[in-house]
Amino acid sequence: MDTKSLIIDIATTLFQQKGYIGVGLNEILKACNMSKGSLYHHFPNGKEELLIACLQSMSEGMTNDIEDIFDEFPTTKDAIVAMIEKLIANFESEGTISAYTYTSIISEMALLSEPVRNACSDLYKKMQGIYSNKLMSDGFSKETAGSIAVMISASIEGGIILCQSQQSSEPLKAVLQLLPTLVNRNE
Repeated sequence: MDTKSLIIDIATTLFQQKGYIGVGLNEILKACNMSKGSLYHHFPNGKEELLIACLQSMSEGMTNDIEDIFDEFPTTKDAIVAMIEKLIANFESEGTISAYTYTSIISEMALLSEPVRNACSDLYKKMQGIYSNKLMSDGFSKETAGSIAVMISASIEGGIILCQSQQSSEPLKAVLQLLPTLVNRNE
């Protein structure tokens, strides 16, 4: 792994665990075992530029995972069930689902940094695009598919937040019971 990728990988983990504000530059440097000069060589604009690189890396991993699931299953309903079951399994085995959510970073930074807000917004647009395309292949109109895609994103993201705050997989299990019925109906 090259140095820049290593920095992104380590910083992503720290940001997911502690949030943007909770992680100092010195902590990142120590975890990466490098000097400030090395970090600034790869990220001349500092911590915020590093955060955006981390968000882009997370986005790529998350959207690839979602695309794989949605390509594997014939209907949106089947894909959503598989995706939520995977999230529940991850939560129950690891006690968190931090790799699948940007919420803590968005709540900290969206009002403070337009570039960070845009990076987060891009991820959600990509996810909703995957959902919307699958819904249209299931027979929903473009407009309805777009609206349902927003509902899918909000339901899953909200379920993840509730799981983490309640330390229980029950919120995602509730989403799993109800969300598939929403995408099972044609107009």
